[in-house]
Amino acid sequence: MSKHSRRFLAQISKVDRTKFYGPEEALELVKELATAKFDETVEVHLRMGVDPRYADQQVRGVVTLPNGTGRTVRILVFASPDGQTLAREAGADYVGAEDLADQISKGWTDFDIVLATPDMMRIVGRLGKVLGPRGLMPSPKTGTIVPAEDLPRVIQEARLGRVEFRVDKTSNIHVPIGKASFDKQQLLQNLATLMEALMAAKPSALKGNYIHRVTLTSTMGPGVRTDVAAASALKSDAVAA
Repeated sequence: MSKHSRRFLAQISKVDRTKFYGPEEALELVKELATAKFDETVEVHLRMGVDPRYADQQVRGVVTLPNGTGRTVRILVFASPDGQTLAREAGADYVGAEDLADQISKGWTDFDIVLATPDMMRIVGRLGKVLGPRGLMPSPKTGTIVPAEDLPRVIQEARLGRVEFRVDKTSNIHVPIGKASFDKQQLLQNLATLMEALMAAKPSALKGNYIHRVTLTSTMGPGVRTDVAAASALKSDAVAA
């Protein structure tokens, strides 16, 4: 049986485990408990009511958080020569085609986002065993397969705070919404934007509750159970950062 540190036990004692906190109160508590020596990431974890074994109950999409994530992302782009020029000018970290595929096939994965133009999928498709398990495989559903002319826009969105949400095989979704150094309103607006996108992605075939549980936490902090109805009702335009 694992033992928690004194620090963690002191933190968890401040969380009422029988209470479902409103989103604002939950974020205040998460920020208070983010006491590590680095700027902790604030995350939302959702237990969904979908069954991911069925194709018509998948929940997946992308959303650009208005206040960013606070992360520095490394962007890799597969494109033909014209697209490579656009990607480099837009600030992509790694740009290429067969050369990048060769490196990745040997196990190199020092990047966070992979973008590809449609004509490059004949190359990228061979990398499914490496990119797929890491959630890095380009896909139309996540807007990571894009025409060359759209690369500058998508690269800029990725820099600003473009995040992907996707239900996993255990019916959970995990998404970063910022850093503990963000103020509460910035985190609340990011959370509201994410929740709007999640509600818009609700499968039409679903019967029953869509979201069963919402938990907010920081990298090293305890989870704070959050009221599902209140979180689901958040509207980004009503939350002023």
